[in-house]
Amino acid sequence: MGYDSVITRANAAALIPEEVSREIIKEVPQASTCLSLMRKLPNMSRKQLRMPILSAFPTAYWVTGEADQVETPASHGLKQTTKVEWADKYINAEEIAVVVPIAQQVLDDVDYDIWAEVKPAIVEEFGRIIDLAILYGTNAPATFPSDILTLATAAGNVVALGTGTDLYDDVWSENGVLQTIRSDGYRPNGFVAGLTMEGRLDGLRSSDGQILNLVANPQGQEGVYTIKGMRARVPTNGAFDETQSLMIAGNWNKAVFSIRQDMTFDIASEATITDSTGAVQYNLFMQDMKALRCVMRMGWQIPNPINRIQSTEGLRCAFGVLTPAA
Repeated sequence: MGYDSVITRANAAALIPEEVSREIIKEVPQASTCLSLMRKLPNMSRKQLRMPILSAFPTAYWVTGEADQVETPASHGLKQTTKVEWADKYINAEEIAVVVPIAQQVLDDVDYDIWAEVKPAIVEEFGRIIDLAILYGTNAPATFPSDILTLATAAGNVVALGTGTDLYDDVWSENGVLQTIRSDGYRPNGFVAGLTMEGRLDGLRSSDGQILNLVANPQGQEGVYTIKGMRARVPTNGAFDETQSLMIAGNWNKAVFSIRQDMTFDIASEATITDSTGAVQYNLFMQDMKALRCVMRMGWQIPNPINRIQSTEGLRCAFGVLTPAA
């Protein structure tokens, strides 16, 4: 954290060629797990996107009698009126950004395209902080909606590990996490879980003894599974906090996001980098440095329109959470 971080020669020493293996071994970067499950809306044309959602259903009535029955009450044969209401939900695009400075001499001595190595790591980091904001509200902008954990907790869609007789009972039974979502009028279609849950779920048995293995993605993508027809994601980007949740399930189509500005990279050699007080940290031109700047703008929302199963918005949530044992 801060404004004075820089890639030094020591940081990049592993990339400067010597008489050793030139292969760079690294983890395959993972971007945002949440965005891979959520529904993407068209790109935003301005900072704020307004979404009208249904907030009150129309009401229909049986018609009593017929209008031509002259000896019956005047109300016979009359059709009653109703109204339909909408409310506004908003997606506000906020900016994610980072600047990576590096000395030109280090760039000259590194026998690799160092920017090509840095960019995937930045993509992974953007995905991590997006997931943290969506799942837990960590460092989220004030204009973002409440995070999924907060919304699910307020709706009562939380089950602690060990509440039932076993893990299957905690998740799939009539008192499990998935049932809390159905009780609010939504059909769950996927979940995100931590690495310890991956171990618990692999080889899980149902109440009748049937093994419910996680089925790996046919393309071999790490951490991507299906189980009982549901999409399952087990991210390793550091965004899933198992001290707060072991599994977050839900109907991910009910969470939406939109991009105002896709991720862009710019390289500067004549800028001045300051900290939050205005103090100069680096003068790229004078110090013969370059800096990579990465910027992205996006926003997300859970519209949560009224449905026939649960009409109270505060008690209605498309997500449920399995938490650690109390």
